[in-house]
Amino acid sequence: MTGVERQRIIDLVKREVIPAIGCTEPVAVALCVAKATETLGKRPQHINIYLSANILKNAMGVGIPGTGMIGLPIAVALGALVGKSDYQLEVLRDITPEAVEEGKLFIEEKRINIALKENIDEKLYIEVCCKSGDDNAVAVIAGGHTSLVYLKRNTEILLDKKCERIGSCSSTQLDLNLRKVYDFAVTAPLNEIRFILDAARLNKAAAESSFKGDYGHGLGKMLKGTYEQKILGDSIFSHILSYTSGACDARMAGAMIPVMSNSGSGNQGISATLPVLVYAEESGKSEEALIRALMMSHLTVIYIKQSLGRLSALCGCVVAATGSSCGITYLMGGTYQQIAYAVKNMIANLTGMICDGAKPSCALKVTTGVSTAVLSAIMAMENRCVTSVEGIIDEDVDQSIRNLTRIGSEGMNETDKLVLDIMTGKK
Repeated sequence: MTGVERQRIIDLVKREVIPAIGCTEPVAVALCVAKATETLGKRPQHINIYLSANILKNAMGVGIPGTGMIGLPIAVALGALVGKSDYQLEVLRDITPEAVEEGKLFIEEKRINIALKENIDEKLYIEVCCKSGDDNAVAVIAGGHTSLVYLKRNTEILLDKKCERIGSCSSTQLDLNLRKVYDFAVTAPLNEIRFILDAARLNKAAAESSFKGDYGHGLGKMLKGTYEQKILGDSIFSHILSYTSGACDARMAGAMIPVMSNSGSGNQGISATLPVLVYAEESGKSEEALIRALMMSHLTVIYIKQSLGRLSALCGCVVAATGSSCGITYLMGGTYQQIAYAVKNMIANLTGMICDGAKPSCALKVTTGVSTAVLSAIMAMENRCVTSVEGIIDEDVDQSIRNLTRIGSEGMNETDKLVLDIMTGKK
């Protein structure tokens, strides 16, 4: 691998593995509102929001950090009142109790209108129009949670990247495969990839904060309590489950706790990080082994997401747990072939798990994903692998990954529509 190619991969990981406070879909909406408000240059009197179905789905049932409230309206109001676009996915970190009360009033005065954007293929699309008197400003984020593609104030267009192929992230995609991911993770100079330890620090702190509070369904805290002793046993496996679900509990409930995300998802960042970290720490692995395993996990997630897309009908924990299974297999002493086995075992097991929006019960799906990650790694270390005569698994591991992402990005589109219909049709 050339130095230029290695640097491009490092730059890619640094773009995709970033801190976030709160669920990234409502936070991305708040970011877009903040940018439109800044462009308007004054407090908006009215805000009109147009969203793709996947953004709407993932923003309906999740807690908004620092507010004690659920859903988009408060995220929109606070994006306008205190949001700072320079903070990116931490756009709402300056929230105060006074701002929350002001935001509630903003909502009560019916200054916000949220609607589905019709006739759009892009699954990640946010359009915000802020108005005040005769002035208006429009901001559009598409293709990525922080990817601003359009900006206008009154009649002046300040930015227009709409004509680009926003959904593919074609300007930043690299020609990756699992072998290249593995080679990079195990050979890159340690000082160049040490930054991935920030994910371990941030996400472990989120999990430990969750144990002290009462967030969401409290799955992590429950698992760490009496059930860890009586049912699961005080083991590496039970600790992986409690730490991963705990961090997810806090994030989905709207705790004002930052996590390190991956490919625009905090839960993906948590699931790619904590199983690897817990296994490494409790198995006495070296810092170098931890760094390389974390890099392998996170880069595997980025690689799979490149063909799956930012948002889909497929639960992101399937992808993220596949990354952590690779990292755990590496820490167990696995070869490249055994890591490929782990990937195939994951795809054979979890393909088809639907995403029905971001919400506290995501902790259950995350726990299912990471428990399967451990099982898949154990199988791989015993040289046990789901074969190419079984289901969607191919002899070629990269083709197996493409089969997974094709199902998630193409085959489950009708599932996605039905899920949203069910969610919005509740009485």
